[in-house]
Amino acid sequence: MSDGVLRRAGVPALLACALLVTACGADADDGPDDPSAVESAGFAAPAQQTSFGDFAAPAQDSPTGADSDSTASDQPATEATGPVHPVPVPGLAKEFTDQIPAETSQVLVATSPTAASEKSSLSFYEFTDRKWKKLKTFDTHNGSKGWLKDRREGDKTTPIGVFTLSDAGGFKANPGTDLPYTQDNRLPSSATVAYGADYESVFDYIIAIDYNRRPGTPPTDKTRPMGWDKGGGIWLHLDHDSGTNGCVTLDEADLKWIMRTIDPDANPRIAMGPAPEVKK
Repeated sequence: MSDGVLRRAGVPALLACALLVTACGADADDGPDDPSAVESAGFAAPAQQTSFGDFAAPAQDSPTGADSDSTASDQPATEATGPVHPVPVPGLAKEFTDQIPAETSQVLVATSPTAASEKSSLSFYEFTDRKWKKLKTFDTHNGSKGWLKDRREGDKTTPIGVFTLSDAGGFKANPGTDLPYTQDNRLPSSATVAYGADYESVFDYIIAIDYNRRPGTPPTDKTRPMGWDKGGGIWLHLDHDSGTNGCVTLDEADLKWIMRTIDPDANPRIAMGPAPEVKK
C-alpha cells in the first residue's frame, strides 16, 4: 500500500501493517478465511467482496455479542402501521403497495428480470399532484446470488421487501443530502487493506437500507434487530461492475442525485426484489 493511500484512509502506518498481516492474505474474490482476523483489527471487508458477511466497516459484533437479538421477531418493522397510501405506486404488486404508508411521497423501486439476476434497475417515484411520477431510472447491481426474502448472513442475496431509508454516510463529505449523514474516514481502509486500492472508493457515498438495522443510526451501526443470521449492512453504494453481497449499487452521479433528491420528510421507502414478485 502506498503512503498516499494510507494518508487518504487516515490509518497510521503501524495499524496498517497490523491489518495487512491479518487481512491481505485473503484472496480478493473469496474474502478472508477467518472473519475474526479482520474484525479483531477493527474493520470488516467490503460488502461486495467478502464471502462471510455483508458489512463494510467498522467491524461488527459476533453472533453472540450483546447486540445480537436471538429472540427478535423475523417480521421486518417496515410495513405500514397506519393507513396504506391511497394511490398505489404504478406497477407495484399489492403485497408491496400495502406496505407503503399514506405519509410516504417518495418510493424507490429496484427490480431485476429474475430472482437469480445480479443486474437490476432502480426507479425513483415521487407523489405530486395526487399521482406518482417516475423521475428517473438507473442501472444497478444487486446480490451476486440474486434476491431472497428469507436471506441469511453471507449468502450473497439481496433481501426482498419494502424498507425505510433513514440514514446516509460515506468516506467523503455530505454531497448535499438532507438525510442524517455520518462521514467516516475508516470506510476506504477495509477495502484498501483487504483487497487493494481498486475498491477504496466504493463507500464514498452510502444510503443505508433499513433491513435488519436500527434506523436513526450511522450506516455502519452493528445492531441487528432480527438477529445475526439474517445478515445486515445492506446499502445503496457506488457500483463496481459486478454483483454484490447484498447491497444495491449505482454509478456515482446517480447515487449523488438520489441523495440530493431524497427527502426525509417524504418518509421514503424502497421496494425491491425480482420483477415476477415485485411487479403486478
